Amino acid sequence: MQVFHTESKIVITCNKRLSPYLEKEVVELGYKPTRVFQTGVELQGTINDTIPLNLNLRTASQVLYLLKSFHAANPKELYEQLVEIPWEDLIDFTGYFSVTSNVNNEHILTPLFANVKVKDAIVDRIKDKKGIRPNSGPELNKTVVHLYWQEDKADIFIDTSGETLAKHSYRKIPGKAPMLEALAASTIMATKWDMASPFINPMCGSGTLAIEAALLATDKRPGLFRMNYGFMHVMGYDEQVFFVERRKLKDRAKKETGFKIIATDISEDAVSIARKNANTAGVEHLIDFAVCDFAETEVPEQPGVVMFNPEYGERLGVHTKLEITYKRIGDYMKQQCKGYSGYIFTGNADLAKKIGLRPARRIEFYNGKLDCRLFEYDLYDGSKREPKQEE
Repeated sequence: MQVFHTESKIVITCNKRLSPYLEKEVVELGYKPTRVFQTGVELQGTINDTIPLNLNLRTASQVLYLLKSFHAANPKELYEQLVEIPWEDLIDFTGYFSVTSNVNNEHILTPLFANVKVKDAIVDRIKDKKGIRPNSGPELNKTVVHLYWQEDKADIFIDTSGETLAKHSYRKIPGKAPMLEALAASTIMATKWDMASPFINPMCGSGTLAIEAALLATDKRPGLFRMNYGFMHVMGYDEQVFFVERRKLKDRAKKETGFKIIATDISEDAVSIARKNANTAGVEHLIDFAVCDFAETEVPEQPGVVMFNPEYGERLGVHTKLEITYKRIGDYMKQQCKGYSGYIFTGNADLAKKIGLRPARRIEFYNGKLDCRLFEYDLYDGSKREPKQEE
């Protein structure tokens, strides 16, 4: 199976509501999507084509290469179809592989059972052809096989990513309730920020938004922080293809920006963690960190973007303390950020009403399973009428 040079369906997955930003990235890389859906993008290509996708995409989760689509009504039929695939040409018999799955079949009560059937088919096939069985387990750091099985239709993929792409590998210290890197990048891409004007991030927590802003502004891609992917452990892999693509990332990355990225938090620990994460990402010198109340955050005269990701509180009921905080955020943006575009990302619609500004847009996202919004505010200067307060 010459998977590195044979075209097949490639499915790039992402978290819900991120596919518009993923599609934009894929198109900018020169690929032509054949389908865009709620949790991903499809296109045609080889495993070699998946290498730049894995290295460049900020908003993706996995890049899957289709090996076979087939009918399977039950586990027996699944096994019979899978054992026909020449796994000995894909997985080294002295190697290691893992299986992941997305299953909805009446005979499967737990995905683990489906995973075991896939593993058995692979092991039995390789043992039959090579006389030795490869090792398998839960770690995703070698060859990864993914089963997508819905009712009686099944697809079997090579997961060319392995570990998820949604984590960008620089955040060694997560901090309290961190925003996933792919989500942070997507929310910034959803703003009006031109990547050439100030980006202000009060209440920065572990620094993910500010760091992703710096990475976007300098065109530093996630592949610069990672040296292991699923495609590297498929037989036939040519490491030169990887190193050529990685060199392109290094060549295009900029070292400096001509504007300020400011990140503040009232917690010394949070700012310390944010600094360390920014250092790992190679962008600490581009971000002005400070320990202070958000209302004391410096706002450069040149207009740009100010972006908050405050606590959401409980889903039911609203904490009085957070109500006050959200009102203060609205006051800060109204009084100190005139001329800027303001953004607040929250999973609590009741608290958002306390901001006291009328949103220009409400952009839908999920944070995990929590239904969230990125609220956009046009913070007019004195030449335009102040937005009316929301009832």
